[in-house]
Amino acid sequence: MNIQSILRRPKTTVATMMLALGVGGLAVAAADHLMNPPATFKFANADEPASRNSFAPVVKKVLPSVVTITSSRMVKTSMQGLGGDDDQIPPMFRQFFGDNGGNGGGQSRMPRQQKEQGLGSGVIVSPNGYILTNNHVVDHASTVTVIMPDKREYKARVVGADAKTDIAVVKIDANGLDPITIGDSDKVQVGDYVLAVGNPFGVGKTVTMGIVSAKGRANLGIEDYEDFIQTDASINPGNSGGALVNERGELIGINTAILANGSEGNQGIGFAVPVSVARNVMDQIIQNGKVTRAYLGVMAQEVTPAIAQAFHAPQVAGALVGDVTPNSPAQKAGIEKGDIILAINGKSVDSSAELRMHVSLMSPGTTVNVKVFRDGAEKTLPLTLAEMPTETAKNDQPDNSKSEDALQGITVQDVNARTARQLGLPPTAAGVVVTGVDPNSKAADSGLKRGDVIQEVNHKPVRNTSDFDAAMRNAKDTNLLLVNRQGNTMYLAV
Repeated sequence: MNIQSILRRPKTTVATMMLALGVGGLAVAAADHLMNPPATFKFANADEPASRNSFAPVVKKVLPSVVTITSSRMVKTSMQGLGGDDDQIPPMFRQFFGDNGGNGGGQSRMPRQQKEQGLGSGVIVSPNGYILTNNHVVDHASTVTVIMPDKREYKARVVGADAKTDIAVVKIDANGLDPITIGDSDKVQVGDYVLAVGNPFGVGKTVTMGIVSAKGRANLGIEDYEDFIQTDASINPGNSGGALVNERGELIGINTAILANGSEGNQGIGFAVPVSVARNVMDQIIQNGKVTRAYLGVMAQEVTPAIAQAFHAPQVAGALVGDVTPNSPAQKAGIEKGDIILAINGKSVDSSAELRMHVSLMSPGTTVNVKVFRDGAEKTLPLTLAEMPTETAKNDQPDNSKSEDALQGITVQDVNARTARQLGLPPTAAGVVVTGVDPNSKAADSGLKRGDVIQEVNHKPVRNTSDFDAAMRNAKDTNLLLVNRQGNTMYLAV
């Protein structure tokens, strides 16, 4: 046997074995097929209603009513040249930036304008083209474009806007649009399901789901008039002006702001202007071209537990009147400093922000009944609201260096004609001006600030530092101070 025949045999044997195994495998497979019947599957019926809740029908109803809004405006910018100010541009390059090149050595500066693009959302509220959005989406815009769900684009005009509530109304020349159903934001309850619809980050129409986390959110420093619906439905840049709807697809709010905590993204705390507020503003803009607000004429503040105790109020609720504007509806009706406003026309008032919002949504000339708590009893005072006057700027706090020691970490000095003028007070104003507050004192915790003028302690007048020291020597566990801050009086419990 030669070497070649030896090398060929294993090859033949292996092939034979592979063939045998292959045949055996086929035999086994055939046997298994005879033992197992074919599998059958149950496929979903697209027409069969889901056995669980779904927001798909609501989304299908709402999406045609939510649009994307783009805007542009020209803004003045400082020209940075080659990484610095104009004066830092090397002389050899200044000819490209308008240098006069030796004609007096001056520069002919280029116009410093740049186009700024904005992106937001809007909600169609009428078939003939009225759209609700946020004021900050279209503020100072030179052009506004509305992009419909079917990608059609319309040039829009801003009918009017209200910066104090961040609501604006825009109009496109179109008819037969699909408006959203307006809901009742007053009936919204904490825990209700809500959907936020808009165009976040420009990625396209997006729907997020959450619940109503809180109602009546105010004192956030976002707008002048705040009564926000808070939700954990994801709201991101680009959602502004979009719809917040309930589980029936009814509009209950206009998405406005988020609590970003240093980030541009959603943190689970978003705010929407209630549709009751947005609709009131929209109706006034369309009918009158502007927004007019009613005016009560009080400086109101929160009722804290310490304030309630000092005034012997039965509950921590209402809005404490810290000052009354002369010749205002409140003064004419007999409202006084120290009154706690509990209700207007039978609608309870739980905070100073709520009082302000209640009044702002009323029309000037409206007659209302105001329930107040005074001297341990409740009384109702009728009055007629006036129109909100134009707001005026306040004077800055003065820098007073002369001081006289007082108790509880407060330093004060007498108010004279000069300090009264600096504080925006009448020349005959009496009291002591706070020139310093120990940051670790109870007075600082209560909110007392440098520049405040203390006029009363525990309802007793304070005309000078001697009166103040005497009052503080008779101090209680909780002391009620009437202070004048930049021309307005308020109460502080120390």
